[in-house]
Amino acid sequence: MDIQAEKLRLIEWLASLRDSNTISELVAFKKSKEIDWWDEISEDEKSEINEGLTQADKGELIPHDKVMSKYDKWR
Repeated sequence: MDIQAEKLRLIEWLASLRDSNTISELVAFKKSKEIDWWDEISEDEKSEINEGLTQADKGELIPHDKVMSKYDKWR
């Protein structure tokens, strides 16, 4: 099977579709194949992100310029 030719045939077919049910089914199929980055990271990474969000919600933030000045020596 020539994958490029098959893709073109699918694109042509999709462009000509008028049936909203078929289009809805295709959208649902596409969504089922998409991978959410959150599902791909480790539990430790999720924990760190959640901790950061909690800190941000509490206003426990460090201004960008202060963080960058800490690393000036490596620029």
